[in-house]
Amino acid sequence: MIKESIYELTIKKLPYQLTVCQLSDIKDLNFKNDFYFFAKTDEELSLVCETKNAPSKTINREDGWRAFKIEGQLDFSLIGILAKIAQLLANNGISIFAVSTFYTDYVLVKDNNFDSAIKILSKNNYEIKYADCKIKLNT
Repeated sequence: MIKESIYELTIKKLPYQLTVCQLSDIKDLNFKNDFYFFAKTDEELSLVCETKNAPSKTINREDGWRAFKIEGQLDFSLIGILAKIAQLLANNGISIFAVSTFYTDYVLVKDNNFDSAIKILSKNNYEIKYADCKIKLNT
């Protein structure tokens, strides 16, 4: 049985519009831009970036995303942090696109659902402070 724990997490709303796209190559990208997330498999190369920095040549492209990140270094032993957020939003008809780095998770939501997603988290015992954007998550 997993012991119930309380994690204090900080949610940071990212200030920009994001695009998710599929590329054939990365030769025209400017790696000095603040936010790029790549995924490469044997089948495709995907990119999440600020919309204003999206490459002009893409195979597929979807604009209109906003995101928040779970700040700090999330230990790999922590269980269910992203799953709880995803389930809560899914139960309210909001889909997510999640990307992760070594230390943290980023949750992308379509722009038209972003404010609702934040409100849903708030209404479901997530403590959200817009200055610090802190939430309290029971797992």
